[in-house]
Amino acid sequence: MTHTANSATGHSGRHGRNGSRAGTRTAGPMTEPLPIYLNDHLLGATSGSELARRIAKQHAASPAGSALVRVADEIAQDRMALLRIMRDLGVPVRRYRMTAGWLLEKAGRLKSNGSLVRRAPLSDLVELEALRLGVEGKKLMWQALSSLDGPPSAVLDEDRLAELLRRAHGQIETIDELQIKAAKGVLGGA
Repeated sequence: MTHTANSATGHSGRHGRNGSRAGTRTAGPMTEPLPIYLNDHLLGATSGSELARRIAKQHAASPAGSALVRVADEIAQDRMALLRIMRDLGVPVRRYRMTAGWLLEKAGRLKSNGSLVRRAPLSDLVELEALRLGVEGKKLMWQALSSLDGPPSAVLDEDRLAELLRRAHGQIETIDELQIKAAKGVLGGA
């Protein structure tokens, strides 16, 4: 059974960038670069989605709460978009990579932040910086996918990739603003 990237991303009826109707699977075995690359990004997307959700929950009642909830929701949507792209390219999802991403986020809570038992003030700053790095990596992935030529480009919806890239830029702007406020609050008196 074949799928089109267009139907998976909610852009039914669109065609790949070369004008052909998308619908053929193009990815090869897991030893090829594209499947490895996308599964590596899926690991990061899983970890980042968990981190964003946790940060948003911790700050739901704060002035930054609504912005963090929006970013967390978008990051979760971006992860789903990556899964749809992988499906449309015929890239098998390596479930152990998603589990590893989930575990990685949980292990990240054990970081040395000056407090072993409770949340330290530095945690907000460090977590926003980790989230920012993850979104930057995602942005670079959308750019890389947008630059593809050959068979994968026939499956990818360039309008959807451009939308995902714009959204990543907006997430970076929001996180940068919040990181600066957190840095002033935590480090300002140092």
